[in-house]
Amino acid sequence: MDLVIAVFVAFLLLAGALFSLIAAIGIVRLPDLYSRMHAASKAGTVGSGLLLLAVGVHSENLPIFARALAGFVFFVLTAPVSAHLLARAAHKAGHRLAPPSVRDDLSKGLSNRRSLKTGS
Repeated sequence: MDLVIAVFVAFLLLAGALFSLIAAIGIVRLPDLYSRMHAASKAGTVGSGLLLLAVGVHSENLPIFARALAGFVFFVLTAPVSAHLLARAAHKAGHRLAPPSVRDDLSKGLSNRRSLKTGS
């Protein structure tokens, strides 16, 4: 049974490290702020969550595993929301999309809200 747990923990650690590496490469290689935030929030969240689960499983202690699982759930629920809010604030502050980007749905939503507030 110890071998099964060790192999499972190793798998979680390797998968978490791989997702974290992909997030780091995405932050360095992607062209604009929004793409970089997407890479950091999605792949970084999965990588960190898998590493947290690996720690919880490795402890072989139910209260520690429960805390690790609660941390994973909290992280999965809050990281994408905070990245979205940061991207929205950056868009309002005037950060432009990279030239390869083909759609800017947020600018349509903001201009519609502005016209509703001004009544024009």
